Amino acid sequence: MLGPGWTEVVALAAAYAISVVSTPAGISGAVLLLPFQVSVLGTPSPSVTPTNLLYNVVSTPGALFRYWRQGQTGGRLALVLIAGTLPGVVAGSFIRVKLIPGPRVFDVVVAAVLVPLGAWLSLSRPARTHQPGRRVWQIPALALVVLAALVGCVGGIYGIGGGAILAPILLGSGRKPPEVAPAALASTFVTSAGGVITFAILSLHQHTSVAPDWPTGIALGLGGLAGGYTGARIQSRMPDLVIRRLVGVLIIAIGAYYLSSGLR
Repeated sequence: MLGPGWTEVVALAAAYAISVVSTPAGISGAVLLLPFQVSVLGTPSPSVTPTNLLYNVVSTPGALFRYWRQGQTGGRLALVLIAGTLPGVVAGSFIRVKLIPGPRVFDVVVAAVLVPLGAWLSLSRPARTHQPGRRVWQIPALALVVLAALVGCVGGIYGIGGGAILAPILLGSGRKPPEVAPAALASTFVTSAGGVITFAILSLHQHTSVAPDWPTGIALGLGGLAGGYTGARIQSRMPDLVIRRLVGVLIIAIGAYYLSSGLR
């Protein structure tokens, strides 16, 4: 455990560094911050999940505003994703508090999220914005809502917005990054806000630590806000493929550690 005041300082610095590395890879820093909260900051379980969602709420408005200034709002795609992820995160929040409040089962859930995501980052190549002749397969709206609901449920359990899961699926279906990025980010923001509110309400009827750790979550969010901006600026100067491989291997290693911890 860190001393008084140092938790927020370390949280801000770590969120900045993680966001700088993860943003060029196209994933949210939240997926790496939850293990950091548990292992270094000592955020109790299950409070660590809404604290991670609070990070998303604070860190994403800057990027959303920048997309809005560029005329990218996500349009109908954003509304479809939100229609699924918002009820999904509410369900996931209840599951997190009622069914898996203990650390052992949660460690296994963390591994189940991290290992496939890390494998995808390590093995896949970045999607190209312009691919002449590429076939576009539009996922039906109803199927996309169901998929988004499942991702939102995972977000409510683990503490991520779900953009890191939805974006590669949407890009793989042939949608262009300028459309996917703001839609996934808008979904992450609304979903995370809904999750924070749900956990805050659940905390009124629980004896365990369920509400977000507000100082830590806000410090993480401010660090992510600055780190995400920096990462976006330096993205063009860094080999995207190398970044994806490094982040993917790191995520797999963290997931393997939590899997072994949960099975012990």
